[in-house]
Amino acid sequence: MQPIFRNLLILSAVVLLRPEPGASQVVGDYLGDEYLLYAETKQINQFFRRFNSEEDMRGRRLDPGNRDYRKAENRRQYIGMIVDQENPELRGNTLASFIDDVAGPREPQFLDFYGNRWFAEVEARVRYEGRTQRAILFLSLEEENLGYKWVITNAYFHPFTKWFYNDSTAAGRFLHPMSHELDFMNLIKVFRDRENLEYYFDVDYKPDFRTLFLFEVKKGNLIFEAVESVKFHFFQVKDWYFEIREFNRSGANSGWLISSVSRIPENQKDLLLKFIQYENIR
Repeated sequence: MQPIFRNLLILSAVVLLRPEPGASQVVGDYLGDEYLLYAETKQINQFFRRFNSEEDMRGRRLDPGNRDYRKAENRRQYIGMIVDQENPELRGNTLASFIDDVAGPREPQFLDFYGNRWFAEVEARVRYEGRTQRAILFLSLEEENLGYKWVITNAYFHPFTKWFYNDSTAAGRFLHPMSHELDFMNLIKVFRDRENLEYYFDVDYKPDFRTLFLFEVKKGNLIFEAVESVKFHFFQVKDWYFEIREFNRSGANSGWLISSVSRIPENQKDLLLKFIQYENIR
């Protein structure tokens, strides 16, 4: 066969096999050119739907009447897909137990976007005292009128920590129990001890970094520059905690994925929450 005729035949075959623009190439149970697009969990809402099996492999939402809606078998597969598969800690028995508890036949558990017990952690770049520093903001959904909004519920800024509880030897400072007989005149001494003033407050006192952060912003001392990263913490699943982050990388295992998962009894979640939000400063 002449080379020119052979090339024409090859070109004709390529044209015949090429799908129309925008069409999907289905190979077995997987999509061809569009598979990576569909496999990537691009939005937080989509993460919820895939965790609950409320959409199919092509990203199409499922109605509650659909036989595949929240189907346990599909959920097990989907949850395995929305996990950071490059993390070796998410390949063992812990993940398997998590999936069994979440998508098991007895008491399946689902995520609720408006169900509280999940929140965002935002790492921000700010300008303070003449240099760029890192601040952490925590945000949760709050119901308002007929809708919801994100609100800042907590904040952590390391430079504030130097103002509180830095002298362990100062813990014994106190106002004498008979101070009332002196009309509390010894308060003069207390407020002169500015470095250790917090030790004269009640045992439950915790510095409110959110208010301090707001105050410094309003005074113009702290300038918000940009968001550096975002992750989400989930406490909704009974006896479990997990975190999701966004992974921008090639391949199907990308987008918003579970980056860590731990078995945490319900009666210990408050301790974990305080640890995550830096509330154990004292």
